[in-house]
Amino acid sequence: MNENQACAACHAPEVGWTGPDQAINAGGAVYEGSILGAFGDRKPPAAAYAGDSPILYFDGTKWVGGMFWDGRATGWTLGDPLAEQAKGPFLNPKEQAIPDAATLVAKVLASSYKDLFIQQCPDADTLERYNCIGRAIAAYERSAEVSQFTSKYDYWLKGQARLTGQELWGLSLFRGKGQCAACHLEGLFTDFTYDNLGMPKNPKTQCTTTPQTLLIPAWAAS
Repeated sequence: MNENQACAACHAPEVGWTGPDQAINAGGAVYEGSILGAFGDRKPPAAAYAGDSPILYFDGTKWVGGMFWDGRATGWTLGDPLAEQAKGPFLNPKEQAIPDAATLVAKVLASSYKDLFIQQCPDADTLERYNCIGRAIAAYERSAEVSQFTSKYDYWLKGQARLTGQELWGLSLFRGKGQCAACHLEGLFTDFTYDNLGMPKNPKTQCTTTPQTLLIPAWAAS
């Protein structure tokens, strides 16, 4: 709203596309939004490697897919959970706090990349352009600039790196006794499901100057 917060404020490339402030990360991990004193409810997840999450579905025992920590960006509207997630922070009063989609689109049309935006999003309908913004961000997050797959593990999978003895021991624990791989499937290290680990709420994240915006999704209420 105040033109003082980019996506990179909470998803910085130099720290793996998540929150860059180590003091905040250590003390509560929620970041201040555009409005002074308004803080988010949860730690910003990494914007990288998220493009393979499927449209939210129930497999008979658990919910799979979607985006955000609670899966509320289901993908049911746009067919892409990542694009739906990308739309969320713009209008969240605890984040960028733009009042509505029309205001967001007007800001983009007033930018230096107006012509490129119109070229990529030719439909003048406000909702369609808002959706197009979400799809454009999702496309960037899927690009090799963000989701690089250049870790040592990735190179090891390709046969281009060797793991140390200690790293191989850790991998053995990960796959075996630690049972980490039961939920963190190798590759992206997720199974796209949601698990209640029994952790209590962080009291440092409960104080805010704006109303709660993170409600229980309708699909999780039944």
